[in-house]
Amino acid sequence: MTPSLCVVIPVKDDAEALGRCLAGIARQRRAPCDVVVVDNGSSDTSAQVALAHGARVVREPRPGIPAAAATGYDHATGDVIVRCDADSVPADDWLDRIAAAFAADPDLDGLTGTGRFYGVPPWRARVVGGLYLGSYRLLVRGALAQEPMWGSNMALRRSTWLEVTGAVHRDDPELHDDVDLTAVLGPSRTVRHDPRLVVQVSGRSLGGRRQLRRRFRRAARTLAVCWQTGTPRQRWARRWGLEVQPEAA
Repeated sequence: MTPSLCVVIPVKDDAEALGRCLAGIARQRRAPCDVVVVDNGSSDTSAQVALAHGARVVREPRPGIPAAAATGYDHATGDVIVRCDADSVPADDWLDRIAAAFAADPDLDGLTGTGRFYGVPPWRARVVGGLYLGSYRLLVRGALAQEPMWGSNMALRRSTWLEVTGAVHRDDPELHDDVDLTAVLGPSRTVRHDPRLVVQVSGRSLGGRRQLRRRFRRAARTLAVCWQTGTPRQRWARRWGLEVQPEAA
């Protein structure tokens, strides 16, 4: 049976990009059963833009994407929670592909895709963007023994979210929420990467050194939290079905 899909979009002060994102969702060949926009304390017209596009607005006053994203998942309806960012613009077959993937595999817990960067020179989008996404996938997979979820383009079975909701870290705005979710899902759950599942994303995430340093600091902080429940060696042992040995003191 084809699952129903609910799209969740966290936003803070990003009304213009959100309008493009919601217009892209309106163009989907398969309509979602619900669109939830989580307003994370916006001072601009983000909430009004969401309402104008027919989305349901949920308020989350706690700062940070971890709190906003988790609140959106809590309010999601349907069988599968689909997540993107306010600056994501999905391809027209985005929801079709997600629905087909979950319908074909009842054991699939999570699905994630890739992105094409807009708003930057083509060479930068292709070279720097490719390195950025490729490095993210390689490093997080090595660190957590799991295919990494990517918040700009991912989907999660709602029943799986209900099983792990109490384990995600909502209250630290300096964590990467998608990496944290990857760690919580753990090596035993089925998460797949589909390179044909594509959204466009703003090239501002490829910004200067200051933003890059902030991302690395957040990555280090997130992994430190994740490794409290299992080091990379222990996680890979679980993935391979081996006996998990305690780490040496």
